Amino acid sequence: MKQSLRHTCGAAATAALLLAGCSQSMSPGHGMAAPAASTSATPAAALRTGLNALFAEHVVLAGAATGAALGSREAEFKAAAGALDANSVAIAQAIGSVYGKDAEAAFLPLWRKHIGFVGDYTVGAASSDPARQDNAVSELVVYAQDFGAFLASANPNLPKSVVADLVKHHVVTLKEVVDAQAAKDHGRAYTALRVASAHMAMIADPLAGAIARQFPDRFPGSTAGPSAGLRAALNVAMGEHVYLAAAATGAALGGREAEFKAAAGALDANSVAIAQAIGSVYGKDAEAAFLPLWRKHIGFVGDYTVGAASSDPARQDNAVSELVVYAQDFGAFLASANPNLPKSVVADLVKHHVVTLKTVIDAQAAKDPTRTYAAVRSAAGHMQQIADPLAEAIVKQFPDRYRG
Repeated sequence: MKQSLRHTCGAAATAALLLAGCSQSMSPGHGMAAPAASTSATPAAALRTGLNALFAEHVVLAGAATGAALGSREAEFKAAAGALDANSVAIAQAIGSVYGKDAEAAFLPLWRKHIGFVGDYTVGAASSDPARQDNAVSELVVYAQDFGAFLASANPNLPKSVVADLVKHHVVTLKEVVDAQAAKDHGRAYTALRVASAHMAMIADPLAGAIARQFPDRFPGSTAGPSAGLRAALNVAMGEHVYLAAAATGAALGGREAEFKAAAGALDANSVAIAQAIGSVYGKDAEAAFLPLWRKHIGFVGDYTVGAASSDPARQDNAVSELVVYAQDFGAFLASANPNLPKSVVADLVKHHVVTLKTVIDAQAAKDPTRTYAAVRSAAGHMQQIADPLAEAIVKQFPDRYRG
């Protein structure tokens, strides 16, 4: 199990940098048109958004892998570890798209290395072996310096000591997740998981800014403006929604009541955060109207999950029908707030969100963890199709508030 965790956790960081490569291939000078006028749609803003989403995913998948390992759910652990490594491989490829194949080849084993140490720490927690845990922490502290040196050698805008401190903080926040999981304190574990995921912006944002400064022709635009921040924040929040929803439905279908309640609580905290983001743009009345509307579709997802658990296709079909109607209501709500968001377009995107989340639940109910984790990564990735247009529409509606 330790070796699998070692291989898996590495995959996450690699995925983050892959976005940098995608942005590079779409930037001027690489055969593509110049970026759109909106500052939320520039290659620099896309770079920041992608790095944030991928690093946040790294934490969530690492937490899923360690949670399954400590819960002795071997099949789920292997699937989560595989998804985590897929995320890492993607990040390494992104690094390679910016700095070349040699950098990609050097980055992947280095990133996987810290996942191996997290695996050692988890094994120590599972076996009540504090010496092993202490050794893993010591190795991770040394690793932070090595990782800082690696990035500093590639980019003069990334001081080794700064990167090392940020990576060390990442290790500390992930350690908090594992400690809570080992203590079977699910509420604390999900709170720590959200904190650890949010902290990754402190790595993703400076990394995006440093790459954009190093290659301004490849990544025109600003990574630091309000519009880029809006796009990144909406993408991360929407992606977190999917992962927490899947954690809640997975725990419910697995009969893990305490974990289900904790995951559902974290999911609702995410809902409140999304509503507050809407309120920061449109005011408290809009926030107050948005929250119950958003919670409504989560309730229908819950109904579908209960139907899956009780083998009640009629209940599942009714939940799907309710969700289809809900998509129209949600589309109407956003269209009434922003003329740049056509009701039919929003409704179709929300309907697709429902379909991708349904695929996750069906895989969970079938006890197919490999298909589950592939589906949840796909469902989380789809949320960009909602978050990006929403950010773009808000920037167009309030150009003075969301400058580059």
